[in-house]
Amino acid sequence: MPIISNDINVEAQAIEAKKAAKTLGLLTTEAKNEALIAISDRLEKEYEYILNENEKDLANGRKEGYETAFMDRLALSENRIYEFANGLREVARLKDPTGETLSNWTLENGLVVEKVTVPLGVIGMIYEARPNVTVDATGLAIKSGNGIVLKGGSSAIHSNQAIVSVIHQALEKTKVPKEAVQFVSSRNRETTKQLFTMNEHIDVLIPRGGGSLIRAVVNEATVPVLETGVGNCHIYIDHEADEEKALNILVNAKTARPAVCNAAETVIIHRNWLENHKEALIKKLDEEHVIVHGDEYAVSVIPHATIAEEKDWKDEYLSLDIAMKIVDNIDEAIEHIDRYGTKHSEAIITENKETAAIFMKRVDAAALYHNASTRFTDGGALGFGAEIGISTQKLHARGPMGLPSLTTVKFLMHGNGQIR
Repeated sequence: MPIISNDINVEAQAIEAKKAAKTLGLLTTEAKNEALIAISDRLEKEYEYILNENEKDLANGRKEGYETAFMDRLALSENRIYEFANGLREVARLKDPTGETLSNWTLENGLVVEKVTVPLGVIGMIYEARPNVTVDATGLAIKSGNGIVLKGGSSAIHSNQAIVSVIHQALEKTKVPKEAVQFVSSRNRETTKQLFTMNEHIDVLIPRGGGSLIRAVVNEATVPVLETGVGNCHIYIDHEADEEKALNILVNAKTARPAVCNAAETVIIHRNWLENHKEALIKKLDEEHVIVHGDEYAVSVIPHATIAEEKDWKDEYLSLDIAMKIVDNIDEAIEHIDRYGTKHSEAIITENKETAAIFMKRVDAAALYHNASTRFTDGGALGFGAEIGISTQKLHARGPMGLPSLTTVKFLMHGNGQIR
């Protein structure tokens, strides 16, 4: 397998991506879909090669003592490779987001105005130890007609190089130019920063990772940023919550994959519900090995719980730890979320529809749930096939960003000699 050279020129790569994006943007939906299927097939065929390269990154992670959550995001398996390959097939089945007429009208002078969707151009994707992002971002970029410059974290360098190598092999037999997918293999942080100011060649940056990475891109970039956010997600168990629903949702949101951004990090519990269901809650938390950091009342009720500090309310655990806040009403719950939430995903468990409506209306977040787990804030789970990130900002895109988020618009005017 060819290995991508570390002797790179980031600007040259961005220029190549921009040139290739011009060709890609003119291709038919069928041609783009054929490329996605070719990539998915090739990924499955070369899974052993990818896993061998991934093991190099995992071995280095063990040597460096990376945290369990970090290693979980870094690790690939045959099943995970097949999952993101199937994600590309899902993207191929989705509607092409480009070339759609959103609206049209005719002015009094006869000028016809048409508003249509078009690709953004070139996307700069900056992310940490998530090799699956390499595939998801590439697939969404190709389907939406965008070139992409990928800059993954150095901890996943071998995995990402292998994946991009396989992608390039697949594209060689399609109409999509392989130059539309660029991978920056340098470990030098200054190289990454070059991407921040390449306004001439890159149309938008999308950072995906921890808070420090996202803040660095937002604060230092001159290229427009589609900001993704960390997930300090809350579940509020109301006094009218069904016990079975509440416990099942809490366990799923906290323990299914603790290291992902849509996992619950804080549970807020109405005091009356806790009094009525504390034995079942304690039993379930103990069975799932969940470690509680709570306020004074929670610590008085939950065995082995420790007093929560400010960082417990503010930060992602990305582990089986959870913060627990006890409240007397929904207003206190919402006030806590307003103070510490990251506008990612928030949930309420209650059988009272009016209470749920209040929560859904007042809480400011990209994704809100009534009687369901926060784990559904995911492009694949919501039918997008894949996602390029979860936006917690309010401009252009919000929530899981699929194909429509990677487009912008053009206004096309059709006249017959009109002048002004």
